[in-house]
Amino acid sequence: MNVIVSTIDRILNFGKANSLWPLTFATSCCGIEMMHAAFADFDIARFGSEVFRGSPRQADLLICAGTITVKMAPCLINLYNQMAEPKYVIAMGACACSGGMFSDSYTVIQGIDSILPVDVYLPGCPPKPEALIDALIKLQKGVQNESILKRKEELKRHTDYISEDINTVEGLNIEYFGVDKL
Repeated sequence: MNVIVSTIDRILNFGKANSLWPLTFATSCCGIEMMHAAFADFDIARFGSEVFRGSPRQADLLICAGTITVKMAPCLINLYNQMAEPKYVIAMGACACSGGMFSDSYTVIQGIDSILPVDVYLPGCPPKPEALIDALIKLQKGVQNESILKRKEELKRHTDYISEDINTVEGLNIEYFGVDKL
């Protein structure tokens, strides 16, 4: 049985690794570097990631580039929940990884790993397009080596990160002051 599962894993992982479709989610200066990675100089088309999707239902890779505030966290979680399985996350920039220069602000989330499971961390302020390409290569290698059964176990572990109620995130107190909830 392991031979059949490992052969299926290899075939599926080859297709998943070479067709990662990123979701456009850029909030600050890291977004400019993310756009630059799609230019002809760097050409991420060779990785199958040339078209940044505008809809989460068409994407399986969330490149979170920039600062994430507490008010923005429910929207980010909503986008992540709408993405197709299997889904991957790259935290791009110091602000997404650890809060960056805004780490002492009460309105900025100190790393998106407190609200989403992150596969690859890409530090820098802002990181260069070459670093994003390197992160894509590392993610591809990770996708090629993963197993269907292990991925299911990981998803069960990460359900603690993401709450079903979008307006409450475990560990964070998200409140809307003076704004009606949708």
